[in-house]
Amino acid sequence: MDCCNVNGVAVHYLFMPGECRIFTLIMMRGILLIFSAAFLTLCGCGGGAEQNREAEAVKIVQLDMRADTAGRYATCMEEMPGNTVRLRTNSVGRLDEVFNDSNYVHWAAAEQIGLKPLADMRSHWKLSRPIVKIASCEDFYLETLTHSSPYLVPEGAAMLHEVGRRFCDSLQARGGGDYRIRVTSVLRTPESIRRLKRRNKNAIDSSVHQLGTTVDISYNVFAADSPAVPRSSADLKALLAEVLWAMRSEGKILVKYEKKQPCFHITACKRND
Repeated sequence: MDCCNVNGVAVHYLFMPGECRIFTLIMMRGILLIFSAAFLTLCGCGGGAEQNREAEAVKIVQLDMRADTAGRYATCMEEMPGNTVRLRTNSVGRLDEVFNDSNYVHWAAAEQIGLKPLADMRSHWKLSRPIVKIASCEDFYLETLTHSSPYLVPEGAAMLHEVGRRFCDSLQARGGGDYRIRVTSVLRTPESIRRLKRRNKNAIDSSVHQLGTTVDISYNVFAADSPAVPRSSADLKALLAEVLWAMRSEGKILVKYEKKQPCFHITACKRND
C-alpha cells in the first residue's frame, strides 16, 4: 500500500496504475475543498450586511409571534356548530367601502418589506429577504394550500399572528367561543397564479401574494375547535372586521374585501416602531 499527502492529510491507497492514482488525488483534494467551504459558511463568513438583515428578521419573529406547532392546532371541527349564541359586535360600515385598498396600494406597501417575485425554481434559492414557514397554531388555522405555499416574510407572519391573536382575545372578551381565523392563501408564484386563474377570476399576474407579505383570510367559514359557545359566521365576520379596521387605522395593514372569493385580502405594512 502506498501513501501520499493531500493538503496535509495522509492518504493511503492500494497499488494501482498511475492514472488511477492521479484521479484519486484529484478527488480527495476536491472533497477537502468542499468541506472547507462549508465550514467557512457555517462560521458566518457571508457578509455583515446580510447577517444584520437576518438578525433583524429573527428579532421581529421573536417579539411578535408565538411558536407555530403541529399539535392539536393542526385540526379543527369539520363544520361550524349550529344553535348559535348571538355575539355583540360593532359595525365598521359597508365592508366593500371600508376595505377597498387597491392592488396598486398593496403592491407599493409590499415592495418595501417583501420578496422579489419568484420567477422560476432557481429564484427559490436566491431570496431577497428571509422567509418564515407558517403552520396552524393557537392564533390561526391554515387550510390545505393548493395554489400557494406556507411562507411569509417575518413582518407578514407577525401581522398574521397579531390578527389571529386580537380576534381570539376580542372573542373571549365578549363571552367566549372556541374559534380561530382560517388562512386560505399565502405565498404564490407566477406558475401557481396561472393555474389559479383557471378557477379564480380574482387572481391577477401582479398578485401581491408573490411578495410574501399578503394572506387571504376567509370571512364565511371559521375554524371551530369545540362546540362550546357556538357562534354564527356572520357575527364572527363582523368581529374580524373590527380587528382589521383597528389594525388598518394603526397603519399596520392594508385590506381588500373580496366578494367572488369570500375573504379579506390583507397585506402587512412596514413597521415604524
